[in-house]
Amino acid sequence: MPSRISLWHIGVGHLGGSDRPPGRTPDGPAEDTVYSVVPHVFKVTVAKEYLSFSAAHFITLAGHQCESLHGHNYRVGVTVEGEIDPECGFVVDFGVLKRVVRPYVQAVDHRVILPTENPKLVLMEEGDRLVVDYLGVRQFVFPRSNCALLPIGNTTAERIAEYLAGLVRADLEREGLKGLGAIEVEVEESPGQSGYYRVA
Repeated sequence: MPSRISLWHIGVGHLGGSDRPPGRTPDGPAEDTVYSVVPHVFKVTVAKEYLSFSAAHFITLAGHQCESLHGHNYRVGVTVEGEIDPECGFVVDFGVLKRVVRPYVQAVDHRVILPTENPKLVLMEEGDRLVVDYLGVRQFVFPRSNCALLPIGNTTAERIAEYLAGLVRADLEREGLKGLGAIEVEVEESPGQSGYYRVA
């Protein structure tokens, strides 16, 4: 039995140089129709030097383990996929994308990043201090002004990337960006060590 080839369709063209109708041999019997596929995806990326931040964090691990407080020099990269604007010829203006991303990076620069949705942690404000309890035991005390509280479960690179991707997507939608496709955010903790999140 002949096999049929099914391919994801973005651009489709029938293979073959003859003028006969697709799916017919010169002698008449039906043949399988084979399609060529030319996928096209337009995307832009920003990963500028000023989309970097220095911050302290710790993560809770499996069982009853908690990392020591430590820091990274993070770098953020954002990729946006979508349709080309027929008038301007781009997916999104680089200036708009940088303007959207930069405030979120600045908000966590030189801060202690703390997760507000981690069930092992309790965060309590005491005057101008923020107290962090881990499994019922006082673990850290920070100046409140030095903390960035994020609505995530753990301050891993992947979760930070997910958080940023949601903010960037919402902002681009408010900007009226048409044909918006996937957004991917990279959060690099150190050279060669990154977490990614992609949302379509």
